[in-house]
Amino acid sequence: MALRSRRNVSPPRSDGAHRKLWGIAAGGAALVTASGVVVSMATGTPPGPAPTAESPTHSTPRSTADGVRELHGVPVGHPHTRSGAKAAAANYTIISSSSRYLTDQDARHEAVSVMAAHDAVEPLTRKTDEAADTAAGSLRGDAREVFAKDAVARTGVLSANILSYNGGEAMVRLWTTTVRGSAAGHETPQAGFESVTVTLTWESDDWKLKGSSVSSGLVAPIDTRQASNVAGDFADYVPSAAKDPVFSGAVTRDGFPSPYPRDEEGARAAAVSAAMLYGDSRFFTDEVWRHRMLAATASSEVLSSVTSDADSTARLVAENRGVGADGKTADGSELLTRTATLATRSIAFSGHAASVELWTASVGGVAGKDETQRPQVAFLRMTVDLVRENGTWRTTAVTPSDPLVPSAPGLQEADPAEGFADVGGAGRAPATATA
Repeated sequence: MALRSRRNVSPPRSDGAHRKLWGIAAGGAALVTASGVVVSMATGTPPGPAPTAESPTHSTPRSTADGVRELHGVPVGHPHTRSGAKAAAANYTIISSSSRYLTDQDARHEAVSVMAAHDAVEPLTRKTDEAADTAAGSLRGDAREVFAKDAVARTGVLSANILSYNGGEAMVRLWTTTVRGSAAGHETPQAGFESVTVTLTWESDDWKLKGSSVSSGLVAPIDTRQASNVAGDFADYVPSAAKDPVFSGAVTRDGFPSPYPRDEEGARAAAVSAAMLYGDSRFFTDEVWRHRMLAATASSEVLSSVTSDADSTARLVAENRGVGADGKTADGSELLTRTATLATRSIAFSGHAASVELWTASVGGVAGKDETQRPQVAFLRMTVDLVRENGTWRTTAVTPSDPLVPSAPGLQEADPAEGFADVGGAGRAPATATA
């Protein structure tokens, strides 16, 4: 398998250590395998250097190929489906946790007016102002006050579980990881985990927010091989330098994302969705699903080699974890791998090729009674190279780069391995991205 990496990797370990330190679906498209090596899942010949370009100018609201558009920075027009409800819940939660929302009252009130159901605007406005005041301190770092330009506030959605759905109302519970702090000063931004329950109603041809509640979420320990970065390393992910992912839940009949438009936002979205799909536990346990997914996301130039590499890696993971085709071990424990994108940066773009950097949080392990296999989280960056093919963006290469690791959650102990069974499984996977 071709290996393209810009970071040092661990030397091979003994078989016993392999099983304990098997890692993480690192950034979705890469996997920290049993030997501690970062293996690229979407390898091949990357496209030639694409010319850099300014993001295209869009009017407001901005429409995309699948009908989702943005109004005052808020995605609207989600599909009237279960996946659309998941996407709306994720989008509204990410926006509500963003630095702009938490530091700019006018922008926050504008966003609430778009997200909220008609009769919920006033109470949600009051509630979000209170929440923003509470959260402001976490964006200060070691400064005396919050400087919005240096604030780091990113949220990744690791799980989305529909608690109830009847077409007119939906309740979705998200498991998220957050990173908050400041890129200035000396205090490293801190990771956190939350459980967010979002209540939605179908109104004006969209899923609208009725309410949400936040509590502590399952805590996955940060991979012991990852040391925290210093505050200045997060400067590429302040509001002016990177964007949050946007989700739609729009899929084709085969269950994979709808075609992405031929613009920079479409390339970003395709990169995010690829990372999510490559980090899905079915990638390692379901050969039919894996082959269909690769055919839907990888360029035809690299499909054959990617499929071969993916099959080899999947077998390695299944053997080292003792996992069968049903994704479970002999004692019924379940393989859990999930990748969330915290932020995206466009590196290069033309109408034919693009390179997108993703900052990701990936969870991997086994949800069961064996604490040595407890799910862990890794924070990685990677560059996804794409080409325009058959009316959409397809990956040609994924190159892992230096990790970007926040400090561990303060005063929070990691949850036992069996607790993670509540967030695993294909039915609890988040909706995929859109432009």
